[in-house]
Amino acid sequence: MSESPTAAAAVPRASLPAYSVSEIAALLKRTIEQNFAYVRVRGEITGWKRVASGHCYFALKDEDAVLDSVCWRSTRLTFKPEDGMEVICTGRITTFPGRSRYQLVVEAIELAGVGALLKLLAERKAKLAAEGLFAEERKKRLPYLPAVIGVVTSPTGAVIRDILHRLRERFPRTVLLWPVPVQGEGAAEQVAAAIAGFNRLAAGGAPPRPDLLIVARGGGSLEDLMPFNEEIVVRAAAASAIPLISAVGHETDTTLIDFAADRRAPTPTAAAEMAVPVRLELLSELETKGARSANAMARRFREWRAHVLAADRGLPHPRSLLEHAAQRLDDRAERLGLALRHLARIAAERLKDVPLRLQRAMRRFVVDGEARLQGLAARLQSWQQAQESVMAKGYVRVRGESGTVLTDAAHVAPGASLLLEFHDGAVPATAAREKRTPRGPEMRQGKLL
Repeated sequence: MSESPTAAAAVPRASLPAYSVSEIAALLKRTIEQNFAYVRVRGEITGWKRVASGHCYFALKDEDAVLDSVCWRSTRLTFKPEDGMEVICTGRITTFPGRSRYQLVVEAIELAGVGALLKLLAERKAKLAAEGLFAEERKKRLPYLPAVIGVVTSPTGAVIRDILHRLRERFPRTVLLWPVPVQGEGAAEQVAAAIAGFNRLAAGGAPPRPDLLIVARGGGSLEDLMPFNEEIVVRAAAASAIPLISAVGHETDTTLIDFAADRRAPTPTAAAEMAVPVRLELLSELETKGARSANAMARRFREWRAHVLAADRGLPHPRSLLEHAAQRLDDRAERLGLALRHLARIAAERLKDVPLRLQRAMRRFVVDGEARLQGLAARLQSWQQAQESVMAKGYVRVRGESGTVLTDAAHVAPGASLLLEFHDGAVPATAAREKRTPRGPEMRQGKLL
């Protein structure tokens, strides 16, 4: 039988063994780890922080107690823990002798029920929607036939095989894969970096910039899909300048990236179908439209032919037009000949008295000319008599060497040869060497002509 408390108390204290601090710490550590080797603890996260080494430190609390916790960087998390989340942590209780405390070494974290996770997502969705990240007016139209398609997904899953297979069936295109983990810790950051990385590629560079992006993963639990509910992924999708299709999970799965994407596909295969049309259907449609175009042109040509024939029936034959024009030309030629002969007869009648009329006119012209000539001769004789009469009174006509009549003294150079014409003869003279000052008008007694 075990000893009673009273008996234990009766043991002399001096007989109790003395442990060192390290021994007591080791005994406590062994005792706690043996009794709490694997536990699940429910509580609210507080003080979550990640240090430079990659390890995370936080505490779990409820209304009455707090439990320090540590999560090593090797632990795989399915979502990003935050303060205030109610979670269930699975791990083992151990002690930390250096601080004389006990703590939970966490090996897995899960949200405490779907309700808590849905509440978290609803709050996050409302916050992002209020910022306008889900607005319909900011969504871009998908290109009809992209030349290059960028895919962000796991390189080893069935998703990328399904997408490539569907694209090959419908319309083969160039596909660029940006491999990322699609669940667990760090997946959200890598998905967001892949979306931003595709957008940073230069158009026409190597590798080429995609015309369309597909972010995809297969189905899974709500916790598995949590990376696509993280703000960093939602904001990267909303900021993408390249049109983006979200294809996360199955038809019934909905993540926040679906609201920020330009188009949501229920499955990755459906995303490939949205990305490109069916090549055979396009060829068939082209053939159909080509046939319709040929039929339409043939019908139009038939209509034009009918219009031309109808117009031809309403118009006279060109031969009849030419015959009518030739007949009119003959008529005009005949009438012109008759008119010319008539004019010739009229002209002949009028020309009969032309010589007589011309003779009379010439006689009248000669008589009139003779009379005018006699009048001019009489006027010339009268003028000459007047000149002789003036010169008989002592006036002299002075001519220069060229025979020009000089009327001003200024025109006579000293020593110039002159000819003085009197009424009864002419006398040569020479101008004086000294230039004389001409008299003013009041001193003149005579006038040189």
